[in-house]
Amino acid sequence: MAKWFTLLFFVAALPMWGQEKVDEEINKLLRKHGLEQTQVMETAALITDVYGPRLTASPMLDKATGWAVETLKGWGMENVHTETWGPFGRGWELKHFEMHATAPNYFPVLAYPKAWSPSTKGLVKGEIVYLEAETEEDLEKYKGKLGGKFVFFDTLRVIKEWFDAPATRYEADELLNLANAPAPVPRPFRNWGGDRRGFNEQLWKLLGEEKPLAIIDRSYKGDLGTVFLSGARATDGRAWEDKAEVIPQVTMSVEHYNRLFRLLKRGIPVTLSMQIESAYSNPDDGMERNIIAEIPGTDLKEEVVMFGAHFDSWHTATGATDNAAGSAVMIEVARILMETIKESGVKPRRTLRLALWTGEEQGLYGSRGYVKQHFAETDNMGNAQSLKPEQEKISAYYNLDNGTGKVRGVYQQGNHAVAPIFRAWLDAFKDLGATTLTLSNTGGTDHLPFDAAGIPGFQFIQDEMAYSTRTHHSNMDNLDHLSEEDLKQAATVIASFVWHTSQRDAKLPRKELNLKAGTE
Repeated sequence: MAKWFTLLFFVAALPMWGQEKVDEEINKLLRKHGLEQTQVMETAALITDVYGPRLTASPMLDKATGWAVETLKGWGMENVHTETWGPFGRGWELKHFEMHATAPNYFPVLAYPKAWSPSTKGLVKGEIVYLEAETEEDLEKYKGKLGGKFVFFDTLRVIKEWFDAPATRYEADELLNLANAPAPVPRPFRNWGGDRRGFNEQLWKLLGEEKPLAIIDRSYKGDLGTVFLSGARATDGRAWEDKAEVIPQVTMSVEHYNRLFRLLKRGIPVTLSMQIESAYSNPDDGMERNIIAEIPGTDLKEEVVMFGAHFDSWHTATGATDNAAGSAVMIEVARILMETIKESGVKPRRTLRLALWTGEEQGLYGSRGYVKQHFAETDNMGNAQSLKPEQEKISAYYNLDNGTGKVRGVYQQGNHAVAPIFRAWLDAFKDLGATTLTLSNTGGTDHLPFDAAGIPGFQFIQDEMAYSTRTHHSNMDNLDHLSEEDLKQAATVIASFVWHTSQRDAKLPRKELNLKAGTE
């Protein structure tokens, strides 16, 4: 039945699709510069191998920002600058780390400190204590027993061997399901509290009072040396806030955690040694920066087509699939467009604006700050309360942030009216595997603040590859796991979307915006 529905919809919509213009000559040039003369992997290599990791507010992110600004200026982009948002708080970088099991026998432990973990007082040694508590009453028995100890948080996790490949691409039936998905139910950003908030507050209060040597966990996924982790938790507030109290926190590989946990459960004492050397920094009063660059338009230059990705990363690897891939693609989109303009002599009608965001990993801070500064007054969760004049000038924002996989289509984010437009543009790239439109929305990245402010904001559908199973927020997120063919394809398809959006007589159609939807 779903297949017939898709076919009937296709036939009914053909007359509309035929009205949308597709510039085949420009697409040929975009393919030439994007597929045959690509520079996307060179850009990705610089962002990762040279300027990775790029933790928000870290010195390396500042270096990467400087490189991006100078590169975009050198290419001839205009109005290249940074825009501040914040204040965010303090930066952090890891300078040295080591961990060893010292009893009942020695082995080097595979583990990583969480971001914003403080330094230890040199090499520290102590026993492991497993904190087994479900209620506030359970915590009482640990008072006076955690100081000078390494605290294990998690239970043993059973590992199952891999019989299927960790990397996947979308199959035809999965794309069909996406295409036939119903429109999403609009909902504002919300700040939901957890059911265990009271217990967690008491837990972290106890830990703050006891001051253990370190808190150690293992992630809920990952094996064979892949370790997933993010940021430390402060005993009160956020770890990156100035003067926040943070206990050293470490995530172990699951195999090493399980081994030590099993020894503990047998009643065998286990001791560790560990050293963390890290540094906090707080230049510019905690303010952070997004990167902005433009290709000026002509007759509709006051209107803008935006495209971007987040530039920041987590700290354990070099942030390749999250999100040097998206940043390199969007930088490459800008380069492809400039080369196409130069060769064709045709200029964009609307101004094309590249944005590289920071603070995405901590809560879309950079893109939310930009939207708040330019487009809408928002509440603390990013919901638009009133609009600014600039909001009307933006035709669309396109985002890429789901790893290295090729573009397979577009999440319409519930915008019915863009379907015939996007269908015409996608049809030009059927040979590259970009075919699917879905009314579904997708979350967790920087198109959301634009969508919340009534601007057509879109994330592209991408092949999963090994994003969730191996690379996203892991110690394996390095250049080696980027697919050049996929990144070339993504840059070419997105460049065409940006170009055709800029050349339309009208801006892209918008959804109805319910202002103040987040206030209750």
